[in-house]
Amino acid sequence: MSFNIGLSGLRSATSDLNVTGNNIANAGTAGFKQSRAEFADLYASSVVGSGKNSQGSGVLLANVSQLFNQGNINYTQNALDLAINGNGFFQTSNNGDVSYTRAGYFGTDRDGFMVNNFGYKLQGYAVDGNGNLQNGIVSDIQIQTSSQAPRATTDLDQVFNLNSTNEVPSNTPFNPNDPTTYNSSTSTNIYDSQGNAHSLTQYFVKTGANDWTMNVLIDGRNPNVPTSTTPFSTALNFTASGQLNLAGLTSTDLTVNANGTLDLTNWVPAAPDSSVPPVWSANGTNTPAVPINIDLRKATQFASAFAVNSVSQDGYTTGQLSGLEIDDTGVIFARYTNGQSRVQGQVVLATFANTQGLTPVGKTAWVQSFESGEPVVGTPRSGTLGSLQAGALEDSNVELSDQLVNLIVAQRNYQANAKTIETENAVTQTIINLR
Repeated sequence: MSFNIGLSGLRSATSDLNVTGNNIANAGTAGFKQSRAEFADLYASSVVGSGKNSQGSGVLLANVSQLFNQGNINYTQNALDLAINGNGFFQTSNNGDVSYTRAGYFGTDRDGFMVNNFGYKLQGYAVDGNGNLQNGIVSDIQIQTSSQAPRATTDLDQVFNLNSTNEVPSNTPFNPNDPTTYNSSTSTNIYDSQGNAHSLTQYFVKTGANDWTMNVLIDGRNPNVPTSTTPFSTALNFTASGQLNLAGLTSTDLTVNANGTLDLTNWVPAAPDSSVPPVWSANGTNTPAVPINIDLRKATQFASAFAVNSVSQDGYTTGQLSGLEIDDTGVIFARYTNGQSRVQGQVVLATFANTQGLTPVGKTAWVQSFESGEPVVGTPRSGTLGSLQAGALEDSNVELSDQLVNLIVAQRNYQANAKTIETENAVTQTIINLR
């Protein structure tokens, strides 16, 4: 019996050495979770059970459990590397074969799909054609690397102040080339359907107490007739307190809406030719089907210098992908050379009721099992799921000093069990040698 007891001890010590050695070997593996050998004693039993003074029969390896405690976060130079700070696993797919991992080595393949270093596709929420996240539909995350199509301007919002102390210009009529015929001016870039930039310039001419005329030219031309330099004109009236009087807006060229905004309709985007002087004509883009809505409702007339406090318009030229950013909730933003950004998708995480029940399959990955239960999928920072850190990786949670001590203990256990077998052998040899 002692031979079997000692042999079981040798086997268990070997298993302990194997587990410890595997931990040490993966001390530098990102996302690796260390294992622990768990042992149980053995007792021989009969049909009616064992007695209270029965002798043990050795030891067995009861389980090899994994410790899913957090590893250190190590920052890298790759913007698509991801680390989970807290609970959860990345969900990856290899042609439909789903696995879970904490190793965040991610990049893009030739088709723009986010993949790990084994080519498995990262799972998350995709976006529709308008850039809206399709929450609830988990699929492969794909980065759109193509150029961003231009967008024609449809909205122009401005907040400015006209100086109430200005005098009515003595020189008339208005001439955009003569600054003495107007009080103030400002220019804003707007875009046509092909992404060409055009300068919309507004010239403000004081015509009386609280009354102004706003003259509008695009590229120095009439918005509707490129061969003409006659501006679009709109009368602006301000209240005694300096606020824009929406009821006093009148224009023969712009449409005054009921809400106090202005519509510039039938704009003909134009461009000059190479002749001297240049001849202007339509540049071949589409006349906008939607008018440019100009919102001046927050304009004021106070006794301070002319200033444009804010201006925004929704058009832009074409743009090339210049970079990617991923926030702590897993939302992926693409930045373009035209200054725009667009959501490309959102990374999801999975958690399990019993993480110890997950089955390791190598490549720092696990798969679902009956013991683990079904995955609960959600976005980072929702529920009990952790947050994401972009440009970083989670280090192995192996503590080398502990593992080296475990090696010493396992070695001594092995030697002690070998000594048990050696002693039993000596006793047996003594019996054999009896005469």
